[in-house]
Amino acid sequence: MNWFPIFYREILLFRRRLLRLGYVVSALFSPMLYLLAFGLGLGKRVTIGGGSYLDYLLPGLLAMTSMTNSYNWIATSMTVGRLHFRTFQVYIQSPVTATDIVVGQILAGMVRGIFASVILVSLGLVLGGGFHYNLLFIVALLLNCLVFAAFGVIVGMKSRSHEDTATFTNFFIMPMGFFCGTFFPVDEMPWLARDIIKILPLTHTNHLLRFPAWNLANLGSLGLLIAYGVLCLTVAIVMVRRYSE
Repeated sequence: MNWFPIFYREILLFRRRLLRLGYVVSALFSPMLYLLAFGLGLGKRVTIGGGSYLDYLLPGLLAMTSMTNSYNWIATSMTVGRLHFRTFQVYIQSPVTATDIVVGQILAGMVRGIFASVILVSLGLVLGGGFHYNLLFIVALLLNCLVFAAFGVIVGMKSRSHEDTATFTNFFIMPMGFFCGTFFPVDEMPWLARDIIKILPLTHTNHLLRFPAWNLANLGSLGLLIAYGVLCLTVAIVMVRRYSE
């Protein structure tokens, strides 16, 4: 349980920021904007796969929201803590392992991603949208938070400035949010782009949240998300273990 103090510190900071209304709104501004613009504007007029566009859009926004909030919190806090406040160096000098540091940070990022997801689900239900809840839905959402929180640790360790963090966001996170099936089916993309997009983790999260049925294809998507999570977790632990500055 040596990871718990690191996790608890991040949660205390998160709780303090939650008291600021502007912080909560800013964390959910983009998905709320997309939901209101596309979900209400096109939701009842456009059909995809026999259902309304709002029902198609909501799981995609849920996947994108859990991704961005889990990732942004960790990538930003670790970059700032390592380069400016030097709080990360305190972790390194304390009697905790690299695994403890990474696990504490990832769990904190997952909590933030889940918190934002719950708010978005509530808003979607108010607007008349629906989700297909089951165990696979919940597992896929948690794995998505884990994958991108772990990726946030990697970015936080790799970045040498705020510009570096923004570069990772612009080249990895933002394209996945738009092209991995959030707003339209991946099959509508050109064949070369489609083949690349289908190996990205958010594509499989979108699919699992929309169609959370226990079948062979979904088990393959679930296995791929687990593989991404293990890979990012392992890389993050190695980077923290080898940290020297």
